[in-house]
Amino acid sequence: MVALALPAGLVGSLVAFPLVAQATPSPDAVIAEVYGGGGNSGATLTHDFVELGNSGDAAFDLTGWSVQYLSGAPTGTSKWQATPLSGAIPAGGSYLVEESKGTGGDTALPAPDAAGTIALSGTSGTIALVHSTTPLTCLTAADCAADGSIKDLVGFGTAVVREGSPATGAGNTTSVTRNAALTDTDNNAADLSGATPSPRNSAGAGGGNGGDPTPPTPPADPTPGDLRIHDIQGTTRLSPYAGATVTNVPGVVTAIRATGSSRGFWIQDTRPDTDPSTSEAVFVFTGSVTPQVKVGDSVVVTGKISEYYPGGASTGGQSVTELTGPTTTVVSSGNALPAAELIDNKTLADVYSPTPNQADGNIEKLALRPTKYALDWLESREGMLVRVGTSRVVGASNSYGETWITTKPSQNKTSRGGTLYNAYDEVNQGRLLVASLTGEQIKADVGDTLAGDSTGVLDYANYGGYSVQTTKLGTVESGGIQREVTRQAEEDELSIATYNVENLDPTDPQSKFDELAKAVVKNLASPDILSLEEIQDNNGAKDDGTVAADKTLARFTDAIKAAGGPAYEWRGIDPQDKLDGGEPGGNIRNVFLFNPKRVSFVDRPGGDATTAVEAVTNSKKGKEVTLSVSPGRINPTSTAWKSSRKPLVGEFTFHGEPYFVIGNHFNSKGGDQPIYGRFQPPVLSSEIQRLAQAKEVNTFVASLLAKDKKAKVVVLGDLNDYGFSAPLAALTDGGVLKDLMSTLPKSERYSYVYDGNSQTLDHILTSPGIKKPDYDVVHINAEFAEQASDHDPQVARLR
Repeated sequence: MVALALPAGLVGSLVAFPLVAQATPSPDAVIAEVYGGGGNSGATLTHDFVELGNSGDAAFDLTGWSVQYLSGAPTGTSKWQATPLSGAIPAGGSYLVEESKGTGGDTALPAPDAAGTIALSGTSGTIALVHSTTPLTCLTAADCAADGSIKDLVGFGTAVVREGSPATGAGNTTSVTRNAALTDTDNNAADLSGATPSPRNSAGAGGGNGGDPTPPTPPADPTPGDLRIHDIQGTTRLSPYAGATVTNVPGVVTAIRATGSSRGFWIQDTRPDTDPSTSEAVFVFTGSVTPQVKVGDSVVVTGKISEYYPGGASTGGQSVTELTGPTTTVVSSGNALPAAELIDNKTLADVYSPTPNQADGNIEKLALRPTKYALDWLESREGMLVRVGTSRVVGASNSYGETWITTKPSQNKTSRGGTLYNAYDEVNQGRLLVASLTGEQIKADVGDTLAGDSTGVLDYANYGGYSVQTTKLGTVESGGIQREVTRQAEEDELSIATYNVENLDPTDPQSKFDELAKAVVKNLASPDILSLEEIQDNNGAKDDGTVAADKTLARFTDAIKAAGGPAYEWRGIDPQDKLDGGEPGGNIRNVFLFNPKRVSFVDRPGGDATTAVEAVTNSKKGKEVTLSVSPGRINPTSTAWKSSRKPLVGEFTFHGEPYFVIGNHFNSKGGDQPIYGRFQPPVLSSEIQRLAQAKEVNTFVASLLAKDKKAKVVVLGDLNDYGFSAPLAALTDGGVLKDLMSTLPKSERYSYVYDGNSQTLDHILTSPGIKKPDYDVVHINAEFAEQASDHDPQVARLR
């Protein structure tokens, strides 16, 4: 489910977590930020704090309420600690709770609305907003979810008690902060991320993303100060004045972010310098306070210069230079805006990023060379008004209306209008994410056209890197792609398919089962064998020790029958609880479905979660190879499979011939540095485990072929890596397997679209004993805004 470089925890997590709280999403008061590093080593702020936010339209009364804290790994004797609250959270505002003071730091919090003495952990713990001042007694996520007095709950680090997965990114210099809209989906990992601490009280006083906690006194004279924006931005990725307070920086307001907890506005200098490497714009961060300026206002801003890392510095992303804790004076209104700079086919250089000499690969301090490197050009226009003309859509719109386009229309074009990702050193420079600051949403598929100009400010985020936050958005013109339908296998063809069904379990709506089933029957033509990835246990993410998935599979096979498909049987092995990664509590695994009217499964007893399958010689048939157990798992106790799915091996018979099928779901790319980050080339830390997994599968296939070189072996599934990657090279080492993706025309080699890149994560590979397989990637999901899964299935027909 993950491609390129995703931040850890999105999909296919490598960590198995315990009980998960499930509360009701809040429409008003939530825990907006938690910081436990106050006064610790490296910290600037002296105190821990909890900030509450209110996304409602009315003040939220806190009389009789408290915030409470529990350690990240509670025992039977652990106790909640409570800080009583009073007053109210203003509509659209914040409320600051000061907690314990550390021994370090040099910056006090803004005046708190409530104060306690709780010493929060800087890295792992749980905070609850409670409609009571009596300490809670629940010590598990399940018990806390059942406690009606808890309004909101945030677990961070490795906290046992949390909603969904715990939020990541907390440390001595970072808090966990809710997103701009104060979204509460009951998944802490999705709703909060690491950020520079930004405490703000109910009066609106406080620093934004690490700014001064107390705004400076408004200047009596609106005369521009000594520094212009291009001086502040400088000629590298870091401001030469970072940490300094600057006075009366002039600019005209070009765009406003008026919602969420990361509100603010962009200003751009109307008197630019002649240096193309210095940006003429900067973001003014106002936190949870709605900016009191209008587009076209000429302003001077006094504030602190901050380098803010969206998602936290640990993600490896770049920083955004901001003015924080601002005081703004409007000099005049209704001014003309600077002309938006066009980004077209010639704008972004063919080389994506510089490569530094230092060991860690950090490019932050390198002088920007915008005509030589695409990433440098984008950084040199940070915050500035830009526009893209009519552009091809290369990444379908998500639920927020965010859409990937390309400014290079002929670059690595796929057969259906996307942009193909060919190699690590061939980054597609033309891709840009287009979103809207006005709330306007579009729904576009790959191959559509975003017609007309889309104009806005150039921003940077931890997902996707640089984006155009538009104030004017183009219109969608259909490119006409259709969901593909593969052909029916002939009588003497064995059809084998792979499909990642994205965390399927009985808690999903029936519509998901029906859509997936329809795809199996119509688009995949009811394959004889279907290897599934991400089948979850019978109660999904509920973490109660359940590992069986028979109810999940019964519901899915029933849906296939209802859609006109065959009466599939299934084979699989239940994993050990919480040891196969994926969504916490879900116990995902690989499973085989097969049509018993077309193919037979050879059952050999003894296969379980920890027993290794082996290749053995059939004593009755001389040199013919068989399996020691069927179904079985490849060396399941190997460290290669730690917190990851184990391959499922099965022996099938078709027209009297044995076939050995190995279903796989290698570990995700979570934790890799992003391609658009400050480390170049990015470190692919997750590849180490996939490389070990590929070697395990290669070794097993080689053991089959050593006993019968003509053995028919099919290895397939979500390998979470590209055809040009080291794990795929290890998997095919020695010629034991051939990746069928490589047999397609180059423009068709993809099964997944991420960040506007059409790429290959899913594969079908065959041994030399299988001659001239007919192979098809069936594009039904990845290129569409509406999708049943984020992966496209694949099928191979073996004659």
